[in-house]
Amino acid sequence: METKLSYKDNQVIISPDQPFKIIGERINPTRRKKLASSMAAGDFSLVQEDARLQVAAGAHILDVNAGVPGADEPALMRGAMQAVIEVAEVPLCFDSANPDALKAALEHYPGKALINSTTAEEEMMGRILPLAKEYGAAVIGVITDDAGIPATPEDRLATAKKLIDRAADYGVPKEDIIIDALALTVGADHNASRVTLASIALIRRELGVNINLGASNVSFGLPDREYINTAYLALAIANGLTTAITDPTKQEISLTIMACDLLMGQDEYAMRWIRAYRKRNQA
Repeated sequence: METKLSYKDNQVIISPDQPFKIIGERINPTRRKKLASSMAAGDFSLVQEDARLQVAAGAHILDVNAGVPGADEPALMRGAMQAVIEVAEVPLCFDSANPDALKAALEHYPGKALINSTTAEEEMMGRILPLAKEYGAAVIGVITDDAGIPATPEDRLATAKKLIDRAADYGVPKEDIIIDALALTVGADHNASRVTLASIALIRRELGVNINLGASNVSFGLPDREYINTAYLALAIANGLTTAITDPTKQEISLTIMACDLLMGQDEYAMRWIRAYRKRNQA
């Protein structure tokens, strides 16, 4: 199963047969007051700095969120998109539940983008999936529905299947749906990670689709989060995770993902690992 994204001639393929793909999470004003205030003022210099840093650290795709409270989100999304493509030639993931904001970016984006995201709620699918069809975008499908968060791996599989089937009704093919298996904090439920990991393995086995996580959610509210996040990523990759929204500028994250690629047979003769080691030593 290959989910293909692009920016102009630069194509990125998300697939279990490819190295793991990182979606850089930093262009998001939530809980980042300085970034939010600069974006609200029409200043996208910090957006561009985050874009450069993440690509240099290994991000294959950049998530772009323009959700500043009280601001014109469509205008900010379009401005952020234009600012990012001035400095980074990687595919973009537009992060909003606002169809107008998504459209403002998608209609000017030179390539195949990723939409973050829709749930399996009928109202949400009816807003987002037509945009994916119109602009040829792929979509992250978060497996919650009108009944809430499915409690078991089997229920999450059923919700993922429902989402994929409804996407097909709108003309969005299965390969363009990346299922988000729901990373919930273990600080609130010590079984949350176990259920998600089992869901990833089940959905990969039964549906074959690519799978994403907002990986850092698992450690929310806990100390020493970096250790939890890296262990979680390694376990999730072993169970079939093919992409994650995370922060590649944190070396423990990027090195863990690179080591997983090596151990999963996605780094021939360990060449990427060795090149990265030499680059770190030179720096």
